[in-house]
Amino acid sequence: MSHASPLVLDIDGTLTRPEGGIDPRVFEPVRDWPAPVVLATGKAFPYPIALCTFVAIEERVIAENGGIAHVNDEVLVHGDRQRTTAAIEAFQDAGGDLGWGDVDLVNRWRETEVAIRLDADEELLRSVAAEHGLEVVDTGYAYHLKQPDMSKGLMLERVAELMGYEPSAFVAIGDSENDVSTFERAGRSFAPSNADERALSAADVVLDGAHAEGTLAALDRLRSAE
Repeated sequence: MSHASPLVLDIDGTLTRPEGGIDPRVFEPVRDWPAPVVLATGKAFPYPIALCTFVAIEERVIAENGGIAHVNDEVLVHGDRQRTTAAIEAFQDAGGDLGWGDVDLVNRWRETEVAIRLDADEELLRSVAAEHGLEVVDTGYAYHLKQPDMSKGLMLERVAELMGYEPSAFVAIGDSENDVSTFERAGRSFAPSNADERALSAADVVLDGAHAEGTLAALDRLRSAE
């Protein structure tokens, strides 16, 4: 196991149960993985940091679809929240609603992009995004309004370099179109069977199991190959 590959793991749909929430079975194999683990998510920056803290692994994270990251006691910021804020104001002025209620915990700590509920007015959102030179990514859990030159994969390049790795040294596991950029750079990629069409097409291996069940099987396979 001394030659284990570093991992870059999505969270929602990848480390979670079908009904939602982290599958507690992932804690031990992730904590005991003998190479670095990076959590890469569309969620706001504090969420993956907190998960690392509670799993008791080093805080190596890519958050907000590549807008911000933490590695080696350094915070890397790529996204420009001002552009996104202007677009969201235009969306709301046109009658759009982010959908999270008055106390928006989804976006409260988000620094580089904005998440919108999937039952929002998608046509209006995409129209406003185009006017502001932004793009909309559907992660299966929310729409994310972000700048087009921002992705998990692009941020993995920076994180990997600071960790002393090539991106191709990593094994990636993820389930959504926002994981495709990671798959393109990682040396090997796995998608659980619940993954969306773009992730399924981009992954090297499509797993039989869904959600964390598939991820756990991938980790077992990787361990046995070492």
